[in-house]
Amino acid sequence: MSSYQVIARKYRPQRFSEVIGQEHVTQTLANAIQQGRIAHAYLFVGPRGTGKTTIARIFAKCLNCTNGPAADFPDDDPKAREITDGRSLDVLEIDGASNRGIDEIRDLRETTKYAPAGSRFKIYIIDEVHMLTKEAFNALLKTLEEPPAHVKFMFATTEPEKVLPTILSRCQRFDLRRIPSSLIVKHLSEIASKEKVQIDDAALYAIARGAEGGMRDAESTLDQLISFCGDKIQESDVLSMFGLAARAQLLSLATMILQGSASEALRELNDLAKNGKDLGRLLSDLLGHFRNLMIHHYSKGDLSLMDVSEAEASTLQKQATEIAPDSLTRIMEVLADAESRLRDAASKKIFLELTLLKAIEARNASSIDTVLKKLNDLRNGSGGTPPSGGASTQAKTATPARAAEATIVQKSSALQETTSTLVGHQTPAAAKGIIPTSDEPVSAMAASVPRSATDDKLSLQLDGVWGELIEAVGRVSPFMKTYLLESHPVALNQNVLTLGFDPAFKDHLALVDTPKNRAVIETKLREMGHRDASVRFIATEAPA
Repeated sequence: MSSYQVIARKYRPQRFSEVIGQEHVTQTLANAIQQGRIAHAYLFVGPRGTGKTTIARIFAKCLNCTNGPAADFPDDDPKAREITDGRSLDVLEIDGASNRGIDEIRDLRETTKYAPAGSRFKIYIIDEVHMLTKEAFNALLKTLEEPPAHVKFMFATTEPEKVLPTILSRCQRFDLRRIPSSLIVKHLSEIASKEKVQIDDAALYAIARGAEGGMRDAESTLDQLISFCGDKIQESDVLSMFGLAARAQLLSLATMILQGSASEALRELNDLAKNGKDLGRLLSDLLGHFRNLMIHHYSKGDLSLMDVSEAEASTLQKQATEIAPDSLTRIMEVLADAESRLRDAASKKIFLELTLLKAIEARNASSIDTVLKKLNDLRNGSGGTPPSGGASTQAKTATPARAAEATIVQKSSALQETTSTLVGHQTPAAAKGIIPTSDEPVSAMAASVPRSATDDKLSLQLDGVWGELIEAVGRVSPFMKTYLLESHPVALNQNVLTLGFDPAFKDHLALVDTPKNRAVIETKLREMGHRDASVRFIATEAPA
């Protein structure tokens, strides 16, 4: 019985026309052969499983085929068959990870002096060349720059930044890109047909999504699924293998964010976590979906800029009508920031729950331009008709009203400096809970200024103070700023600032209520003019 050959090897491309998704490389190499412009060293760069070593091997066949160099060759060409089977004495494939020392490179350099055994060129294919030591690279430099006419070097690497610049400058570099999902789906569908396996489109797209642009990973996954499922494969089988969320679940979660359905979004996330889904991958896929939504909006629905299926394209078209571009940008900023910090989170689930809530808040937040416009409207309207009460009443209220107006105008500049805070997290109700630090009681201030204007202006002033504090703390500790955004100011009495955490975030009290964090906040309060200030944290429901 013949030995079994895995799909990735069985369907490995054997000529340039069979390579998928790398036409910019294969066409250039084919043209170079036809024009006789063959360099002495080539470097193939790209993610794993995109065809670096495969292209190098096909290129070697083109150079050493019987009537070569030629961009194409017969299937039964004996020289090409030798290279395919790994029997050619003149094409040496070397693993850079296990032959990385200076001694191995010296031996290689010595063998370059000898003529090919039976081919036109002696070709060295070094995989993962970045693994060579610095000394080994330096030993190769002279030979690489001026090799004998019968020698060709072909290097492959996933990390070109680790290759010495002196090596890079002596090679023609080709960057391979990740293969689009649509091409992976088409290729896997052809393989499944040849292998007599039934697989639906949703499962094919799930495989392509999990492979992240690597054809070899996609083929290996299909091979594994055939062993697991037999001749019929469904999307659920793929999702369980990768730990991915179904595309329908991902689109549903995005819709919940757009509609502000916090409770439903948290339930959906809880179900995904219980089923063992990869939460880091879920966040990445969610960010990718909102990126597609943004591209769809600004490109007027140009699907060539997005790697999506037809079903997802129709969902994008529907969701694009439900959100404004500035709200979409704020949601993406929240998700992108969370993606960069998820790795350091102690509990990924709690962190992702907070991220979803912040994304919903960002969707409903007002822009800073809107806030400043309201400020200007309040300032311009403060000189309106005073309340009835005669000349004496006018005289008593004129000075305090103008003083309050001047304070608001002065604080508007502080609001501009805290744009990201106001846009990303609004606390209008919380601001009303602060008692100002003025020596005059709140009741006295309210009595001396018309009631219709005082409350709104005082709240806006305190918004500026609270926003200024958050921004100042954020410059020292972005981590602490995140937790302050979840809190709300309760009171500022006798230089003691009381901050409250809603019961939904009471678990975070222990994380933020530490001597170090209190010291930071108190220092910033003193810098803002509140001498001898202190801070305390309590669990209390935020005002409606």
